[in-house]
Amino acid sequence: MELLFTGLIVGAIASFFIFKKFAITKQKNLTESQSVVLLDKIRKVSKLITVEGEFAEIYHHENTKEKFLGLLTSKKKAIILINAKVHIGFDFRKIKMHANNKTKTISLSEFPQAEVFSVEPNLRFYDIQNGLLNKFSSEDLTKVNKEAKEHILQKVPESNLMQTANKEALEALTLMQNLVETIGWKLDYSALELPSSNQKLLE
Repeated sequence: MELLFTGLIVGAIASFFIFKKFAITKQKNLTESQSVVLLDKIRKVSKLITVEGEFAEIYHHENTKEKFLGLLTSKKKAIILINAKVHIGFDFRKIKMHANNKTKTISLSEFPQAEVFSVEPNLRFYDIQNGLLNKFSSEDLTKVNKEAKEHILQKVPESNLMQTANKEALEALTLMQNLVETIGWKLDYSALELPSSNQKLLE
């Protein structure tokens, strides 16, 4: 009878420790799985546009071709009005982050610089002058469209769009924070610095 009672006690104790170990392992796996899901969710957000800018520029296009071994030149030119939209934001795939499974915290150690995602030019041609042996073709329109994009890209640093986008970094972090908090985790970005300055985001 005593042996049976002792066996039941030993069995109960062994069952308790086995169950506890199983529960801890299950919780650990669940937490690790949560952290992987969170990191994947953040990366899947991919590119976040925070600023849209509009440009209106006058662009002079000119092309000269030589004919007959340079004995004759033919010039074509046009004045082009460029109305363009520029989208600037952050690429979440470049964020450096670490998941702490014990504290359920996602820590950010590096935040990407704002960058231009797209330039959408709308061109209007004025004062088109074709040369006798050098006329505008469909290939020229493709080339001019490419030149227009490059022209607008050169104008972006002169504007305040990049600085404005960097100031919107907190908006991007708020989106990330909302994603993290949906399953009970925390986002720690206290170590981050603004991309364009040495000031911490939380100062």
